[in-house]
Amino acid sequence: MPDAPTAPTAARPSDLLSAYAPGMGLIATPERTLLGEGALDTADDPARVPAMLERVRAAGWAPAPVAMGAIPFAPGAPARLVVPAALHTAGPAAAETAPAEGERRPLPGPWQAEAVPEPETHRKAVAEVLEALGDAAQGRLDKVVLARCLRMRGPGPVDAAQVLRNLAWRDPSGFTFAVGLPPAGAPGPRTFVGASPELLVSKHGRTVVSNPLAGSRPRSADATKDQRNAVELLASAKDRREHALVVEAVADGLRPFCSELDVPAEPELVRTATMWHLSTRVAGTLADARTPSVELAMALHPTPAVCGTPTDAARAAIAGVEPFDRGFYTGTVGYTDAEGDGEWAVAIRCADIAGDTLDLFAGGGIVEGSDPAEELAETSAKLRTLLLALGVNQRL
Repeated sequence: MPDAPTAPTAARPSDLLSAYAPGMGLIATPERTLLGEGALDTADDPARVPAMLERVRAAGWAPAPVAMGAIPFAPGAPARLVVPAALHTAGPAAAETAPAEGERRPLPGPWQAEAVPEPETHRKAVAEVLEALGDAAQGRLDKVVLARCLRMRGPGPVDAAQVLRNLAWRDPSGFTFAVGLPPAGAPGPRTFVGASPELLVSKHGRTVVSNPLAGSRPRSADATKDQRNAVELLASAKDRREHALVVEAVADGLRPFCSELDVPAEPELVRTATMWHLSTRVAGTLADARTPSVELAMALHPTPAVCGTPTDAARAAIAGVEPFDRGFYTGTVGYTDAEGDGEWAVAIRCADIAGDTLDLFAGGGIVEGSDPAEELAETSAKLRTLLLALGVNQRL
């Protein structure tokens, strides 16, 4: 069994955030905060996680092992799932009303920005997808989620630990994460960091919950405009149709596992620090309490909120127009224990950090009635708010 480095025992989420360094793993959820160091075992296939946890427990390496990490967007691509040699836990970050002194700091510049693809190319890609949605000859295609990447290069190695803390304290009520990834050519560690508002699935005993978000509007510092954006979103037929596709897919994915499933007929409005979203909380009772949360996550992943529907046709459309590999963006990030209990978030509002480079991602759902210019503006707004959350002051 490998030795684990020593970190301070922490009772507060801020202690774990302060102790985090690249190479560790950190996942903060609305329920708890976990910091993992070292590795007792790893898996690149989510299906092997339950057996891996049982093997670690049977060997006596850890009486209550937990696997944590990330699963990528592309099917069959290797996941990054680790059973830490040392696991430190605390309550939710939202329980602390204010960040510790110096926790939030801007990242030093200057920065160089490269859009992949260029904005006009993305607008044309949206128009191309809209044509496919209306073309019966191409088969049934109800929704496609198209993304953009913004590659930022700084004056030196990006401080992934500071990025994580900036994200955690900007919106502590969501899912904040940092997962170490295999190197991608740049010197030093590579880290996948983000702060997602969207719960893919949680499982505790026989209780299972998923909270899909689809349909969004930006927040505004002007209270009147902010409220107008919220009301407009709730009344939008296009956004409600997009949201309904996601909820239907989540319900269909969970139903085979559940003896009971509650699917609300109407969405609600939820807000983050930067966005309004349409939200539906789908809750059920599992027929078998032993069902692993990672199995539930894979039954739902990817939802139409990040891919489209039908899934295979949407994946093909994405591959035909997106000029980059999403990697772990729009994958899922989370943890599970040996009983199968755990929480998994949709990997959005995130960045892939390696050396002096910060790759950011933002996407939007394309359905009939979408406008290419508005979809481009939505991704631009998401990228701007993500830059501010990360602590990068850069005009786009």
